[in-house]
Amino acid sequence: MPRPIKIKIDVSKIDKAALYKGAKGTYLDCVAWPSKTAGQYGDTHYIVQELSREKRDAGEKGAIIGNMTVPDDEQPRQEARPVQRQAQAFSAVGDEDDIPF
Repeated sequence: MPRPIKIKIDVSKIDKAALYKGAKGTYLDCVAWPSKTAGQYGDTHYIVQELSREKRDAGEKGAIIGNMTVPDDEQPRQEARPVQRQAQAFSAVGDEDDIPF
């Protein structure tokens, strides 16, 4: 059973000018970035208010407005890529040896 992803937002840090009206409510675009290390409370990502491309190209950075915690069973597996590389290297060796299995 999927577990919830917990998100905490400090609404006082939101640039209110970035809020926009949609068909069903008022919205704010945000982006979650993985943290290099888990935070004090186990948070795995930080939430940044998204900026327009023009502002990003001008060197501006969105304000960090919160964090989130992805449950361990929902985390991307870091070891997946090295295992794939090992499998590819093994199959290459197997092709050279002409092993019938």
